[in-house]
Amino acid sequence: MARDEVILRFDEVSFEHSYGKRLLDEATFSVRRGAKITLMGQNGAGKSTIFGLITGAYKPESGSVVIGQGVSIAIARQVIPQNELDLTVSEFFAKAFAKKVYDIDPKIDEVLEAVNLVAKHDKIIKTLSGGQQARLLLAFALIQNPDLLLLDEPTNNLDKHGIEHLTKFLINYQKTCIVISHDADFLNSFTEGVLYLDVHTQKLEWYVGNYNDVLKDITARIEKENRKNAQLAKQIQENKDKSNFFANKGGQLRAVAKRMREKAAEMEDEMVDVRKEDKTIRPFTIPNQTDFVGEALAITSLGVMVNHKVVEKKVEISLKKKMHLLLKGPNGIGKSTLLERLASGQAKGAKIASGVKVGYYRQDFSTLNFNDTVYESLSAVTTHETSQEELRSIAAGFLITKEHMHSKIGTLSEGQKGLVAFARLVLERPGLLILDEPTNHINFRHIPIIAKALDQYEGAMILVSHVPEFVAQIRIDETLDLEQ
Repeated sequence: MARDEVILRFDEVSFEHSYGKRLLDEATFSVRRGAKITLMGQNGAGKSTIFGLITGAYKPESGSVVIGQGVSIAIARQVIPQNELDLTVSEFFAKAFAKKVYDIDPKIDEVLEAVNLVAKHDKIIKTLSGGQQARLLLAFALIQNPDLLLLDEPTNNLDKHGIEHLTKFLINYQKTCIVISHDADFLNSFTEGVLYLDVHTQKLEWYVGNYNDVLKDITARIEKENRKNAQLAKQIQENKDKSNFFANKGGQLRAVAKRMREKAAEMEDEMVDVRKEDKTIRPFTIPNQTDFVGEALAITSLGVMVNHKVVEKKVEISLKKKMHLLLKGPNGIGKSTLLERLASGQAKGAKIASGVKVGYYRQDFSTLNFNDTVYESLSAVTTHETSQEELRSIAAGFLITKEHMHSKIGTLSEGQKGLVAFARLVLERPGLLILDEPTNHINFRHIPIIAKALDQYEGAMILVSHVPEFVAQIRIDETLDLEQ
């Protein structure tokens, strides 16, 4: 098959969700066989929806999505749906096929090896770590052997070795691939073109090159447009001033004034609608609980996974106010399980001091009720001292608009769910902050602001993150490496 064959084409595709949010306005682009493309845009812009239009999960309001004849498509989703977490690995892979596959076991072994995951076929998915589930999602797509592979935030939850393995895989991958990701280094390693979805105009912009090339192009374009607009603004004001001057003179000069006004109006029409840069969240502070002193958490032992078995390890950790603990270790060693048990007060060998309020950020957002509206979710964690005005102001700081407030959590993008989770932490005022991969799904522009808020947090904190650039921006007082 010819490499320059177009296998996917959007022709003036427009799309609006049933709840009224417009995401695409006459989007047109094409993808050739063998291309490796990045799809970028702000949280909530509609990147995952574009994948849904490609797979047929959504239908365009107007225009057409054209798939090449015989082209097969598979998607590696961001997260495993809640209703599939109780499946075994084998049952999960069986869902990849419309008909029963009798020789599926060797195929499972092959794709698990490709994504560097060791897992028994009868293993229950919810017992796998976040990083192991991320690998499983990629393997689920690969077992379908698609002509077009769609990857939605594939580096989320992966440790350093997992990202390195995925990067090598994509560099050597011979088929067509479109990737949604906010990880610049990862994208730069294999991307040859970028589709940028502008959240303000709902237009798709095409750029040749990698992520760094896109930033340079956008910056240069904005500077050029700003210069043009500045020149036009000066000329418009000059014409308006002259028009006012001649109009006051009366007589034939009124006709001159009219021509000046018309000229000014023409130049206003020529002014370029400068591309609005993606908004960032406002700088914020997570207030800490002030009505307790001394130790927030004591850990004397904890369980880690060694050769698929839980082994108890003796430790001596005393976490007090203003102390930040970094929990390290590879995917599958038990970090998320430990955090979950700590947050619920069920961890053996660990005790949270009486009266200490826990703020828990889960990587799968299961602390959020997906059937709640955003307003209900935020209101549920407010104190009696929080006014409606303050609640809405905090929400707005996390780019949560009036429109979002009445939307159900389940309808939000993963990145928007993350911003709601951070807004809840601000409203909760916790004494102990437990954070499990808090940069997953989050737009890269927001990450330095989040890092600063965590760095300045005055309470006790436990952090798990596989993003060294993020961790480097946060004050860490103690590190516990579970592998050691």
